This record gives sequence, structure tokens and C-alpha cells, in this order.
Amino acid sequence: MTGAEFLHTIRLNRVNAALLDRLPELRAPQAHLVAGALFGTVWNVRSGQPPQAQIRDYDLFYWDADTSYEAEDAVIRRADALFADLGVQVEVRNQARVHLWFPQKFGQTRPPLRSTREGIDQFLVACTCVGVDERGELYAPNGLADLAAGRLRPNAHNHTPGLYAAKVADYRKRWPWLREEEG
Repeated sequence: MTGAEFLHTIRLNRVNAALLDRLPELRAPQAHLVAGALFGTVWNVRSGQPPQAQIRDYDLFYWDADTSYEAEDAVIRRADALFADLGVQVEVRNQARVHLWFPQKFGQTRPPLRSTREGIDQFLVACTCVGVDERGELYAPNGLADLAAGRLRPNAHNHTPGLYAAKVADYRKRWPWLREEEG
């Protein structure tokens, strides 16, 4: 799968298209649409499902040195207003804050992230490390071959490998044709 094919495929999901079209209006530094909204759309299309099938939420990452709850909440409120008509759950997270809440949520520590793309680099499953920024630029540090083929491998750059098995089980439940391979 080429980058152009990927970008075309993810826009078959009308929510992705709307989010990407409006993302510059969010005015959040380093904003990217990431994760399941992207790879889930590709896997849905590949398996003959509607592009939006089985996508639970739409994740938007950004990175801002202001790690206060109030600053992140202001961006979340802007996103709520900007995307309210889409009828989906949009999760907005400042990647500079992840290390602050991660231990309480998952019981494990993580080092601070220095950019949105560093957050993408650390997804649990290597082929899911994808994002599209507010300019429509694709970021896929591990390429797209495994994503297109449905090959799931642990990401060596992830700091919480104990969560990998549950993530793979969830993906395989939704897309049974995916296959796990050793890193």
C-alpha cells in the first residue's frame, strides 16, 4: 500500500475525512488524527466492511508544553464544538501530558513524550503507528506493508509491552483475518 492509497482509503470513512478537513481549525500544535480511526478504516475496507465499522472512537493527538489540565480541557472543548455534528466520540489528548496520567490508568510509568510523533512511535502494535497531521501529511514510521497485510507485531519502541496481548486480542476479535507474527 502506498501513502497515496492509504490517504485515499482512510478518507472513505466520512468521519476521518471531516476530522482531517477541520483539523487545522482546532488550533492545536502538532495535531494528528491517529490510531484506530486510520488502521481500522483500512482493515474494514480490506475485509469488505463499511469504512466506519467497529471504530469505537477517533483519536486526535497534539503536543503542547502546557501540561495543565485546564489547557488540555480547553482544546477538548474546542474539539467538542468543532466535531459535534459528526455523532462520534472524539478523544483529544495532549501527548505532553501522557506520563502524568498513564500510571494511574494503567499501573505503569512512561517517560515524557517530546512530540506527537513520538507518541505515535510508541503504539503497542508496530503496524498501527500511523498518523495524519493537519496538513494531510502521513506519518508512518514503520511503513504500511504490515498494516495492509494485517501482520501484527510488537513494537520495540513501546514502553508497556505487557499490554500488547490484550490489544492484539481486541484487534483479532474485530478483524479475525489479522495474524500475529513475532517481531
